[in-house]
Amino acid sequence: METEMPASRVQTVFVPAILVLATIAIAWTAWFTGNASALEAGAFVSGAICVWLVVRQSIWNFPLGLLNVAAYAWIFYEYRLYADAGLQVIYFVLNLAGWYLWLFGGKDRTELKVSRISVREMVLTALGIAASTLALRWVLIKVGGSAPFWDGLTASISLAAQWLQSRKKLECWHLWILADLIYVPLYVTRELNLTALLYAVFLGLATMGLLAWRKAVTP
Repeated sequence: METEMPASRVQTVFVPAILVLATIAIAWTAWFTGNASALEAGAFVSGAICVWLVVRQSIWNFPLGLLNVAAYAWIFYEYRLYADAGLQVIYFVLNLAGWYLWLFGGKDRTELKVSRISVREMVLTALGIAASTLALRWVLIKVGGSAPFWDGLTASISLAAQWLQSRKKLECWHLWILADLIYVPLYVTRELNLTALLYAVFLGLATMGLLAWRKAVTP
């Protein structure tokens, strides 16, 4: 007798896998036709795979993530998206911290479980994003950034999202979704079309992550 594939498995395995495979095909085509450098194509693929691993709560997202942020730090610096370039350095540190926390951040140094943030932390996170955006905008205007407000806003949202992700907080996906919705048009205007497409894939994967982690939340 044939059995129907569970919807949860389709959402967390097959749909993300299809997105990742499509990403690989697009990256190869963009590189082969000269529309993207080898570095951007490689970062494009590693970024998609990394998010897929996060959706699946795989610890292997961290070593791949370290390589990915190093590549994008250079790419964003070249395009004068200085906040995003600096953000990759912070991502590198948070990836190291998240690697440790996912392994030993639970009760009695056990594996960390998915949980939710409190209302107090939610308010503090929102205030932190607002304050960070204003500060980064001021700095980016001084150094000649190409998109001071939007660059500062997305950097601030992403930093908060990465910190929550490192602690396996469900709300990290809400922030990733918000950031991706801004990143896509931002990168299109900077002619980083392949990276814009990557963030569109990220948007789909973040939605999958929200659905998958919501089912894994512990009280």
